[in-house]
Amino acid sequence: MLFQPPLAPQYAEMSENERAERIARHKLAFGDRLVILGHHYQQDEVIRFADFTGDSLKLSQIAAAQAGAEFVVFCGVHFMAESADILTADPVKVILPDLSAGCSMADMADIDQLEDAWDYLAKTTAEKIIPITYVNSAATIKDFCGRNGGACCTSGNARLILEWALRQGERIIFLPDQHLGRNTAFAMGISLDQMVLYDPALAHGGLTDHQVEAAKIVLWKGHCSVHSLFTAGQCAEIRAHDPKVRILVHPECPWEVVQQADLAGSTEYIIKVVADSPPGSSWAIGTEVHLVSRLADRHPDKKIRSLAGIQCLCTTMYRVDTSHLLWTLDELAAGRLPNRIVVPPDVSPGAVVALQRMLDNFSASPIAAK
Repeated sequence: MLFQPPLAPQYAEMSENERAERIARHKLAFGDRLVILGHHYQQDEVIRFADFTGDSLKLSQIAAAQAGAEFVVFCGVHFMAESADILTADPVKVILPDLSAGCSMADMADIDQLEDAWDYLAKTTAEKIIPITYVNSAATIKDFCGRNGGACCTSGNARLILEWALRQGERIIFLPDQHLGRNTAFAMGISLDQMVLYDPALAHGGLTDHQVEAAKIVLWKGHCSVHSLFTAGQCAEIRAHDPKVRILVHPECPWEVVQQADLAGSTEYIIKVVADSPPGSSWAIGTEVHLVSRLADRHPDKKIRSLAGIQCLCTTMYRVDTSHLLWTLDELAAGRLPNRIVVPPDVSPGAVVALQRMLDNFSASPIAAK
C-alpha cells in the first residue's frame, strides 16, 4: 500500500456543504481540462461530482477515450488508476486522490509469486498455459499476462476471456480472484474437480504434479474481502423470510453463494437487472453496500436490500472522500500535480496488450440465471 500524507486540518474542519461548493467551483474553472471518474462503490458524496460512473471495465473504456483532457481524477482504487494511465494518451495525467486507496485482492498476487508459479507449472506440464488476470491486479501482473499470451478480464467479460484463452491453449492460470474464476469456469461446464487452487504462500502452490496435470483451470488463492462476506446461509435465511425475493450477486462471491442465487453478474449487470425489473419486485443483492443503498434510493418502487445483515463496504474505496477530492483539486489549481499515477514504461507494453484483449472481448452476460 502506498502512503498518503495526512491532509491539512482545514479539510476536516469544513462542513460537507463547504467542501461541495469548493469542488463545484474547481470543476467549473477547469472545464474540459478535468475529468472525474467515479466507481460505483464510491460513496454518494463523491459520486455526485463524477463526470462518469461505472465499474472497472466501463471506467477503463471511458479513460481510454479521454484524449482531450489534461487531468483524469480517478475516484476509485490504485489498480484502476494504473489501468487508466496505461490506456490514456501520454499528455493525460491520471491522479488518485488518496494513495492509500488500494485493493486487498490485488495485493494477494505479486509478480515474484506469479513468476514462481509460472516456472513450476511450465516444468510440470508440456501443455500450453494461458495466464489470465482479473483487472483487479497490479500493472506488473497485467504486463506478465500480456507478454505470455494472456489477457485481463473483468467480471463482465470473464467468460468470453476464458473461452478465448482455451482456444489459445489447453490450460489456464487465473488470478487473483479464485471465486470469479471458479464461478465462471463452472458456468462454462468445467467441473470443480478440473480446477485446483494454487496457494502462493506454499511450495509449488501446495499442489502435486498430478493435480496440475489433471486440471484445466489453476485458480489463485485470492479473494475480495467484501464479497467473501456473503454466505449460502444468508441466502437461505432471506428466502425463508421472503419467499418471493430474487437473489442477485456479484461473481466475486463464493461458489456456494452463486449456486444459491437467482442471478449473478458484474456491477453493471446488477444495475441493469434491477432497473429493468418490475415495480414491486423484491431483491436481495450481494455486493458492496454503497451500491446497494444507491439502487434502493434510485428505485423506491422496489424492495431492495443487502443480502447480508452486516455492512459489506469497500473500506479502501471509502478512503477517497470529498476532503481528498477537494485537496486534489486545490493542488491542481495551485499548479501542483499531486498523486499522479504513472506506470513504468517497461511495464506498460505487456499491460496494454492484456487490457486491449479485455476491451476487445466484452459482454455483460450473467454467470447464473435460474
